[in-house]
Amino acid sequence: MVPALLKWIGNKQRFASTIIGYMPDTFGDYYEPFLGSGAVLAELINTSENWGVPEFGKAYGSDVLPFLIDVFNIVRDCPDEIISYYKKEIDEYYLRPDEKYLEVRERFNKSFNALDFCVLSRTCYSGVIRFRKKDGYMSTPRGPHKPISPETFGDRVELWHRLLQRAEFTCEGYLAAMDRAKSGDLIYCDPPYTHSQGIIYGAQEFNIDDLFAKIRECKERGVYVMLSINGTRDSKKKDISVTPPEGLFERHLIVNCGTSMIDRLQHSGEEMKDKKVDDQLLLTW
Repeated sequence: MVPALLKWIGNKQRFASTIIGYMPDTFGDYYEPFLGSGAVLAELINTSENWGVPEFGKAYGSDVLPFLIDVFNIVRDCPDEIISYYKKEIDEYYLRPDEKYLEVRERFNKSFNALDFCVLSRTCYSGVIRFRKKDGYMSTPRGPHKPISPETFGDRVELWHRLLQRAEFTCEGYLAAMDRAKSGDLIYCDPPYTHSQGIIYGAQEFNIDDLFAKIRECKERGVYVMLSINGTRDSKKKDISVTPPEGLFERHLIVNCGTSMIDRLQHSGEEMKDKKVDDQLLLTW
């Protein structure tokens, strides 16, 4: 398992191998238009390099957050820059966490600097990347955890730097990114949950019906599409699923995601019974 570069609520790191296991053995290029933490993209490249399967061309990751895309480009092209910046800021953070966190957050909200965003993802509350809608201000408070050490972060950057040589990143909406996929390519979509998470990430504004329409376009021109979307929660007692248009997906799978981060945050210290979450994983082939 590729260790997480960014701390990011809702990331698919623990389930990336499962998702990749449902991909075709061979496909063209790979597109991930809701990039987030990039966990599936990194795990796909790592799996392909180590096992030779899946066999594919180039990986393309995209998102509408420019500073997020900048983080991945810096890791790919200038790893020493982000390693040294993280060390300087986290060494200071260890000495005065409250003051330092507010300092970095205020600086980021003025300049939207990618390096500060990386530090915030590692120090904010449980990786909740939250922005105020009225002004785009990142409002997440500091987390109680101790962020990973500069040495551990540096090791992760070096690993990701190697993997990302096979990837390109663009700041664009998911519709434009999906339009670039050709017959035989694969798109993996991991949008915010339709029932709850639209405000958490400051993520792409999207209408699920627009996404379904774009997936149909891609399917009709021979592109493989996978979609992770909400299914059930409270150990299947509560149905929060989205019903896709009939005939759009050929396979409907379930991925056990364990207890959701939201539940863990809301019920911290309590015994978590019957809180398992299952995602739908929908495939067009």
